[in-house]
Amino acid sequence: MEIAEQVTMLKRGTVEVFREDELAQRLTEAAKEGRQLRAKLGMDPTAPDIHLGHTVVLRKLRQFQDLGHKAVLIIGDYTARIGDPTGQNTTRPMLTEEEIKQNAQTYFDQAGKILDMSPEKVEVRYNSEWLADMKLADVIKLTASMTVARMLERDTFELRYKKGDPIGIHEFLYPLMQGHDSVAIKSDVELGGTDQTYNNLVGRDLQRLDGQKPQIVITMPILVGLDGVQKMSKSKKNYIGVTDAPSDMFGKTMSIPDELMENYFTLLTDVPAEEIKVLCDASKTHPKEAKVKLGKMIVEQFYDAEAADAAAAEFEKVFAQNQLPDDMPEVAIAAEEIMVSKLLVECKLVASGGEAKRMVKQGGVKINDEKVTNPADTVTPADGMIVQVGKRKFAKITLK
Repeated sequence: MEIAEQVTMLKRGTVEVFREDELAQRLTEAAKEGRQLRAKLGMDPTAPDIHLGHTVVLRKLRQFQDLGHKAVLIIGDYTARIGDPTGQNTTRPMLTEEEIKQNAQTYFDQAGKILDMSPEKVEVRYNSEWLADMKLADVIKLTASMTVARMLERDTFELRYKKGDPIGIHEFLYPLMQGHDSVAIKSDVELGGTDQTYNNLVGRDLQRLDGQKPQIVITMPILVGLDGVQKMSKSKKNYIGVTDAPSDMFGKTMSIPDELMENYFTLLTDVPAEEIKVLCDASKTHPKEAKVKLGKMIVEQFYDAEAADAAAAEFEKVFAQNQLPDDMPEVAIAAEEIMVSKLLVECKLVASGGEAKRMVKQGGVKINDEKVTNPADTVTPADGMIVQVGKRKFAKITLK
């Protein structure tokens, strides 16, 4: 692939490239020298599970791998003790070493669904390798590279400072430590969401001060969640997890607003831009047809074509034809009168009694296809009873 074609591919779906001319030059130099570029992605293992929002950056990193370069995953086991202040109105709690270790392993397992994890294509480093051994003199030298005024340019700090909310001195160290990671591993490129722009640009500055070529910074957009409003987040319950079952993954994709399809096709698939325009033009492609294609492509990335076809067929059966799904989980319940809200918890269709009550009040609960309106209602489980929550969650009762 010509360098110009590589740059075009790598620019797809990005927000900014600091700087595009440097990217083309670095790719050209790497090709001439026969060396791999080191494309860095840092992650603080503050949460173990990955959703499609996280895969936007991982897919871009995979493109570098496919062009022959090396992905360098930085596990922020040391910076996680501080906690990234990005987007935070309060100081983050520090994680224990065991929490960090467990979260990192889960991240590896799930990131491997996107990245090529072969040794020649990925390098995994923990930033405690270089940060844990820093002496006070080293830390002072690092802090001398940044002014307080520059630090307060960061929107999170600026807002908290103006509101009079506390900012720990240790939080100022975070972007410096993340930037020092780039110096330590001599990264050529750093990837991140737009919320990481400040941190990643600090890496450029520190590399320049160290006499290294400053890394190219590529920022990716934050994926909007299923609600079409807020960013995809587990806490907001508007996410598609990479470990979701194929039927859930497909069903959730079918629920996204039509106006999100172009964004999802661009960031989550390799469909050419010209074809995306056709798929997202209602006068040329019916929105349902386009969404089915999108859902199947997403499922196939994490499973296979057979699972994608089965998920699409199941969706059509349940939602278009109002039939029951084939793979309903069976739950053994005693034939004793039980409150509906508690039954939903017993069937593992909700996470808590509070959620059960909300779903009933919102009209999202059916028992044997009859809507339940009062969470305090009671029911006596019977063999073969079908319990439904929302459009995608079912359970079939068997008596103990």
